Amino acid sequence: MAETSKRQRPVTSTATNIRSPDGFAAGYAGVRKETLHPLVLLYLFTVVIPIGFNIGSVAITSMRLMLILTIVPTTMNLFSGKYGKVYPIDYLFYVHILWASLALIVNNPDLALQNIGSFSVEFLGGYTLARAYIRTPAAFIALIRMILVLVVVALPLAISETLNGRALIPLWVDKIPGMWSVVQVNIEKRMGLERVQVYFAHPIHFGLFCSSVLAMTYASMRGIISNSARYALSMAICVGVFLSLSSGALLAAMLQMFLVFWAFMLRNNEARWKILIGIFVFIYVVIDLASNRTPLRVFMTYATFSAHNAYYRSIIFEWGMINVWANPIFGIGLNSWIRPSYMRDGSMDNFWLVMAVRYGIPGFLTIAVGYADALFRVGRRKFTKGSLLANLQFGWMVAFVGLSFTLTTVHIWTAVYSYVFFLLGAGVWMANATDDSGQGEAAVASAVRGRRVSYSRGSAGAPVHARGVQPLHARSDPAEEVTAKDTQDARRSLEVFTRYTDRDKTGPAQRFARKGDAVKHKR
Repeated sequence: MAETSKRQRPVTSTATNIRSPDGFAAGYAGVRKETLHPLVLLYLFTVVIPIGFNIGSVAITSMRLMLILTIVPTTMNLFSGKYGKVYPIDYLFYVHILWASLALIVNNPDLALQNIGSFSVEFLGGYTLARAYIRTPAAFIALIRMILVLVVVALPLAISETLNGRALIPLWVDKIPGMWSVVQVNIEKRMGLERVQVYFAHPIHFGLFCSSVLAMTYASMRGIISNSARYALSMAICVGVFLSLSSGALLAAMLQMFLVFWAFMLRNNEARWKILIGIFVFIYVVIDLASNRTPLRVFMTYATFSAHNAYYRSIIFEWGMINVWANPIFGIGLNSWIRPSYMRDGSMDNFWLVMAVRYGIPGFLTIAVGYADALFRVGRRKFTKGSLLANLQFGWMVAFVGLSFTLTTVHIWTAVYSYVFFLLGAGVWMANATDDSGQGEAAVASAVRGRRVSYSRGSAGAPVHARGVQPLHARSDPAEEVTAKDTQDARRSLEVFTRYTDRDKTGPAQRFARKGDAVKHKR
């Protein structure tokens, strides 16, 4: 175990993309099909089937019960290095829970024990479960497929609910003796339609759940399922997002579609993301100088369904920050926050702001910096353009950029709270993953080390000269150092070596000519 944690091998993937005769993508030759771990399947089932019951005076949900049983072993294995490298996000999330627990003890000692147990199990249990069982491209792809199934299955239920205003699954669960489910929400219609919650405690949560997999469906599943399937599933996701009639979820979906479009239009420009950031900074400065409103208020005006909601949310942010600066260390816990008398509803539609108000600035920083650390480490990883890992990375990154903005307009709790950080943990493995181009790097590695490359008619998905050869990045012997000059010389040799790859179609004259080319190259 100790040796594994010291010399953890990175995840590798070969990016050889092939298609089957019927036009459907046959996938990537380097990745075998994999099913989700049973615990992950069970977890996703508890996310979408909200079942609750009481054990004495303690309210338990099926998700909490499952995560109570898994959180201890997954935590121990995580910090022992069994799940790969331990990152700052892992420490920061546990420090966040410790600080949040202390804040609740300080502010609400009578409620601390019950609330500490519930939110820590949901938060850390979901995150560590993903770190434990989503650690390969195949497992990640299987996760995307399963979430897609849940979204598609939800659509008939969502259509029914938007017409009659009743969430069927919670209704069915409530009819089981001794069981209870999420409360049926009663929210005013939008655009003449009922807002749907389907599986979750609020329509916002259903919209966020659907939008979370949009970019991963369109971008990450490229080359794994057919283009027509990607387009159809992306449209189905958009339908689910729309039926939630949540401005936050719609914002996430639109932002993801814009980022995918931007990446496509500037696909040959390596500085495309720097350009985009520069444009956003320029727009922010122009709005700040030209408008009599702050850029934040302008953003909220266009990120909500009505001017009234935008104004109300700006007041929430303003008074929320007053509460933060008044209680910067331990926050206010579960106590009511100070606000104008006309704000009778105490809801706060901003997840990041809730963290700061409830647990103080340290509580906010530990979760926000941990979240940003995951995005930074995965985002800076360099993968071969168009490879499997590059597609998985792009889809996951775009999804969480969208979620990051959405969480400024919505608050999350219970099942979807756990799900968001489960999905975050599901992508952390990419921070230590590597791939190869599938264009002969394996042969270069063998040439550099002076090994003979053998020809084979084995795998049809890989270049002939690369079959059965260990990739350059997968060498386990640290003593095998290769200089840049060695690699360059080997690539020159490889150009001659691979000029005629089909020996069956070359006669003596061609083989002699090939030998002569090699002699000239040597000179």
